Amino acid sequence: MRQRLGRECVYMPSCRLGLYVALRHWCPPGGRVLMSPVNDDVIFFVVLAAGLRPVQAPLNARDGSLDLAAVPDAYWRGLSAVLTTNLYGNPDPAPELRARCDALGIPLIEDAAHALGSEVAGRPVGSFGDTSVFSLSKHVGAKTGGFLAVADPALRSEMAAARDALLEPSRLTSELAYALRPYAEAGVRGLRLVRAARAALRLLGQEERAEIRMPLRPGELTRAIDGGAGLAALHPWIRVDLHDYRLRPGRVRLGRTERLLAGLDERLDAHRRGTEKLLATPWASGPWSGLGDGRDGGPDGGPGGGARPVQPLFRVPLLVEDRDAAIAALVRHRVTTGYLYDPPLDVYAGEVFTDPSPSPGPAAWFARHALPVDPRRADQVISVLTALGARPVEQPDERPMERGGLGGEGFGGGG
Repeated sequence: MRQRLGRECVYMPSCRLGLYVALRHWCPPGGRVLMSPVNDDVIFFVVLAAGLRPVQAPLNARDGSLDLAAVPDAYWRGLSAVLTTNLYGNPDPAPELRARCDALGIPLIEDAAHALGSEVAGRPVGSFGDTSVFSLSKHVGAKTGGFLAVADPALRSEMAAARDALLEPSRLTSELAYALRPYAEAGVRGLRLVRAARAALRLLGQEERAEIRMPLRPGELTRAIDGGAGLAALHPWIRVDLHDYRLRPGRVRLGRTERLLAGLDERLDAHRRGTEKLLATPWASGPWSGLGDGRDGGPDGGPGGGARPVQPLFRVPLLVEDRDAAIAALVRHRVTTGYLYDPPLDVYAGEVFTDPSPSPGPAAWFARHALPVDPRRADQVISVLTALGARPVEQPDERPMERGGLGGEGFGGGG
């Protein structure tokens, strides 16, 4: 990864732990962090655990990227950092964000969990920020691990020491469970017992999400924050979907991760081929036109306007009129839809825990309609959606946006 990014990298047992280490190092306690409202709620709780105040940014409704032009000047004042998302692998406008952060004298932190292999302005995502965090559970498929990259190589030892202070001892039972998990999952899929397995996990308390968002539990969350935050205080929220997020890795985990990482280029090629197919479908036209050819400078183009290769998106967010019907049709063909982030974080958490977006409409629209699909299953997804007669959703007219969500045919209004 050092060779790919041109930066010093530190292995982390999870992307979320790497992000916590980065936030604690680069942001003062009580600081305010600009971030995307269409993001995993775990990341939201990591920001809170670091003792920081999330500030939700306006988004581009076409692709869920940060919309710098819609951020009021008042929002920039008083920020301690900007945290990108690079949703599904589509790059946020990193060069512009880098310039803005430099002008403000604040760090840019890149969350590149979805964006391993994505590029912007001819450079890898993760090479613009003061630091960046990556996941080895996504493109690599290791279901464990991540890493933190730093612009200043002198910080590598300090980041490794901060990580080590937070690690929990490796457990033999956890290593065995990790070793057996791929075989168990293959058996469940082969016997078509996915629904039964999930029901059993719920009964055992191992599946913690009945809905897209985990339960907020505002009373408990308030007490955890008032008590000083930290990983221990917010552990019930941060551990969701990955209880071993701060476990010291054993030889089994590291060995399997290393083997899978050796095949990263082949995996990225598969994601790129599938992305190209999906971006050519009716469900990706309109709002996503232009992402396929990857015009330089972001989805709206930029200086030079030259085309670059298709990004190897982790998931391709098709925009469909009836997402629930599409999800149900895909499930019937054993295609699971994940990585949904609906509703946006400011709607989910409320003003007690976050500063809401000044223009919430585009984020709410995108979160409501985006259908993230694995590009490696592009042919099957296209076949299922075609047979269903799924219709692409029409993007509402853009006009001045008001707080209060979607209303009428545009983004403004009161509903």
